[in-house]
Amino acid sequence: MKTIATIVGARPQFIKVAPVSRALTAVGGIREVLIHTGQHHDAGMSDVFFDELGIDAPDHHLGIHGGGHGAMTGAMLAGLEPILTKLRPDWVLVYGDTNSTLAGALVASKLHIPVAHVEAGLRSFNRAMPEEINRIVADHLSDVLFGSTQTAVENLRREGIDEAKIQSVGDVMYDAALHFSAVAAAKSTVLDNHGLSRGGYVLATVHRAENTDNPLRLKAIVQGLEEIAATHPVILPLHPRTRDRMAAQGLAFDKVVVIQPVGYLDMVALESSAALIATDSGGVQKEAFFYSVPCVTLRDETEWVELVDLGWNRLASPAAEGGIGPAIRAALSSRGREAKPYGDGHASTKIAEFLAR
Repeated sequence: MKTIATIVGARPQFIKVAPVSRALTAVGGIREVLIHTGQHHDAGMSDVFFDELGIDAPDHHLGIHGGGHGAMTGAMLAGLEPILTKLRPDWVLVYGDTNSTLAGALVASKLHIPVAHVEAGLRSFNRAMPEEINRIVADHLSDVLFGSTQTAVENLRREGIDEAKIQSVGDVMYDAALHFSAVAAAKSTVLDNHGLSRGGYVLATVHRAENTDNPLRLKAIVQGLEEIAATHPVILPLHPRTRDRMAAQGLAFDKVVVIQPVGYLDMVALESSAALIATDSGGVQKEAFFYSVPCVTLRDETEWVELVDLGWNRLASPAAEGGIGPAIRAALSSRGREAKPYGDGHASTKIAEFLAR
């Protein structure tokens, strides 16, 4: 029996793990050991996702969160090394572009344990983003790179990654969306709880450090969302980091409806029923597309360039004065072209079968 050590730490990774873990169980002959670094430690950002997604409790929970990137990543390295040294898995499986991804890939590489990277090849081409550094380093340390899109595969080829290491499988988040959308429709009561009607509101999410830690960008986002909320209901599940930074800067919402972070099923219900989503999240951009909802990305660039090309997504930089409100208003009446850039909904099975071989 093969052993696979899966290393996760943040909400988007929990969503990706769910379909892959199911596929690993289905393929047989694999023991998965789940290691949670603790990067997202708040119960609303972590525990509820494990429950709703049907993921087993982690075999190891390192409880590492807070501090700067160096301190956090260093603590993860120290916490992961003895576990992987004792376990000696056949593969270490990492997801996305967080500090947990970087730490997992780096420790495994130094211990000469093969690394598999799900969602490899994404590039924003902005090295000021910590996530860009994480994904580049993880890709170049990995022994197999599972690409979500053709764009990602081409990025890896341009960087000189050995063709034999690249596997174009599709997007595991699409697998998750197909599986959980019906579950959310049956179980979630979040729209009724907040008096929302389908297609009658804008959903916003804000959490990236490049926005929350920059006073001018954060102020621009608050003002832009308030501008829209004057004529369209705007609902915002407030990330703990954003809440803290707003308080420190004396910023507050007046018209925007602020709620606590929600679980995955409630988030799916909010996303799929929104008239538009305004976000700085990478995963939420794709989820908007999965549910045929227009999206405005509150960043200077996006990794998911195919969504911009298809017309489902548009960029609204918080650094551009007064640009957020008009971008959202223009996108409210827009629709993109139909396409399937993220595979056939069986990416998780392809990953599991590859690792089993």
